[in-house]
Amino acid sequence: MDCKVGILVAAYADRELDSLREHAIEKHLRGCAGCASMHHDVLALRARLRAEVPYFPASPALRARVRATLGAMREAVPSRSRPATSRWGWLTGGAIDRWRWVTGGALAGCTATMLAWVLGTAVIDWRTNDDLATAVVASHVRATLGNHLIEVASSDQHTVKPWLSARLDYSPPVQDLANEGFALTGGRLDTLERRPIATLVYRYRQHTIDVFVRPESADAPLLALRTVRGFNVVHASGSGMDWIAVSDVNAAVLSPFVQRLARADATP
Repeated sequence: MDCKVGILVAAYADRELDSLREHAIEKHLRGCAGCASMHHDVLALRARLRAEVPYFPASPALRARVRATLGAMREAVPSRSRPATSRWGWLTGGAIDRWRWVTGGALAGCTATMLAWVLGTAVIDWRTNDDLATAVVASHVRATLGNHLIEVASSDQHTVKPWLSARLDYSPPVQDLANEGFALTGGRLDTLERRPIATLVYRYRQHTIDVFVRPESADAPLLALRTVRGFNVVHASGSGMDWIAVSDVNAAVLSPFVQRLARADATP
């Protein structure tokens, strides 16, 4: 067995091969340092994923997507006549030849790559949302405890907007919605993901709401709602901006408010 069949190592680690192939690969791993190292890395990655990544049951839509992709991949593998001789025919009495090793390995490798992409995308999206939500909550708490919620104190959007625009490379929309119960009390500059960002401060009854406003990103879409340390974090897009609000206000109140801000008719 040459090391080109190392593409079967992941399938071997997941116990997806028949007993004959498992026996052959197990024997190969004892004599091939490269494949043995690959096998060790696969096991370490699997253990880390199980320990660090939260478990989310696959939705019916995702299950259907994976099955459809696997079906398309199987149909794409062309049928070939087997060679008359096989270097590894002794493993199965001549039933398994080199071509089937390579073809089976290629399919297993493609399957593993596809599944890794699906899992990796889900993990990246989860981490992006989790990190951002944690960051805005930390900024909100830091500003509150440090008595630094407001740098420009005004309920007039025509005062707050120019103050922020003069200090940023974009002009954030600003709206006072006091007639709807959300009074603009001012704004400040904050830092999010190492970039300066406009932060609008609103008052709803006895609650403070921070609204982080930045140009709309082309990155992975953010989740609409998260809860971190008892604070609700709500995201919306509109008017060319991303709107990220954090407050201890009930999500049923906070979400419509952020959607209202994000609508084009909320911009003066």
